[in-house]
Amino acid sequence: MNTTKHPTKATWSSLLKRPENDVTELFGTVRAVLDDVQQSGDDAVRRYTKKFDGVEVSEMQVSEEEIAKASTLVPERLKEAIKTAKKNIERFHAIQKESERFLETMPGVKCWQKSVAVEKVGLYIPGGSAPLFSTVLMLAIPAKIAGCNEIVLCTPPSKSGEIDSAILYTASLVGVTKIFKAGGIQAIGAMAYGTETIPNVYKIFGPGNQFVMAAKQLVSLKDVAIDMPAGPSEVLVMADDTANAEFIAADLLSQAEHGADSQVIFLTTSEKLTGEVEKAVDKQLAELSRKEIAEKALDNSRIILLNSVDEMVELTNTYAPEHLIISMENDESIAGRIVNAGSVFLGNYTPESAGDYASGTNHTLPTNGYARAYSGVNLGSFVKKITYQKISQEGLKALGPVIETMAAAEHLDAHKNAVTLRLNNR
Repeated sequence: MNTTKHPTKATWSSLLKRPENDVTELFGTVRAVLDDVQQSGDDAVRRYTKKFDGVEVSEMQVSEEEIAKASTLVPERLKEAIKTAKKNIERFHAIQKESERFLETMPGVKCWQKSVAVEKVGLYIPGGSAPLFSTVLMLAIPAKIAGCNEIVLCTPPSKSGEIDSAILYTASLVGVTKIFKAGGIQAIGAMAYGTETIPNVYKIFGPGNQFVMAAKQLVSLKDVAIDMPAGPSEVLVMADDTANAEFIAADLLSQAEHGADSQVIFLTTSEKLTGEVEKAVDKQLAELSRKEIAEKALDNSRIILLNSVDEMVELTNTYAPEHLIISMENDESIAGRIVNAGSVFLGNYTPESAGDYASGTNHTLPTNGYARAYSGVNLGSFVKKITYQKISQEGLKALGPVIETMAAAEHLDAHKNAVTLRLNNR
């Protein structure tokens, strides 16, 4: 990690620059695959699965027999862990339900709002070197609570043409309706356009590599909604002398091991802590199974020694991290000053991995600075709000002249006439 001490504000933007991939040819490649999937359906999905994943898939939909077999292959200890996480995630997302809200804005004018589930949703679950069965929990559980009728899951098959057992077990446990052996661009295209086998959906959720992210962005232009724009994973840690250097190092590395293009930032006012964290990172890094990946991510990462807590807060809000850990004496007070972050973890005993797996909050979060404007996935991501109004004849007598005046001022005669005709109909 690169260490910078007491930087001036003029240098903050360069210090906080995120890793950038060369996307010169990316969108052209992705568009070509999407167009092929739209035109050729299953045939295109199978061709690209063979080309990109190196496996021929005859039956793309996972059978009940395959799901049952997968359940027997998952260790009981892991099953119990998944069930505990499921319970916590369900409880946290269930409290986000909203009841219908009614209001009479003026006598005879009634307005109300209702949350209605997105009927068909698609979940993309990465299945490469890190098959993310935890993401199945994070996406399918709120979809189920929201009341989505169809929950479609796509995940890439292994070289043997199978889906990770933990992914299948978890998907079955949480009520996914259909599971398909398809990954990458072709899976996003299939869920966006529909094929002979894979149904189209109305909104696509889930993380993925740069090709998956580009595909989601392209299909969202006119074909289907997506959860949010996203990029590589990231964490920012704020800490003072009350923090534990070993804990901080572990949190930084937990994000660095996600991918070579991940980024981790450590902010502190303690010079002593910067040295301790550097040593702890080096020590723990040597023991990681994904050491090479984490090392590359650390090349993009920073330790920044600042002059005050105020500077730490300001820099954090400027960066808008996906994950924010606050290991400081007045953590809750400081958290109250944070306005740009995906998910916040307070205290020395709240690792970011708790949110990734089992505390109850959702781990699908805005990256790349999008936390300035986007929320992480929540129950509201799976519903849309429909507004209603009903006006009585007496209500229109009171409100009608207001509408007529405003419509006339905008030179929209038909709008005005829609009210005038009713007022004159006695």
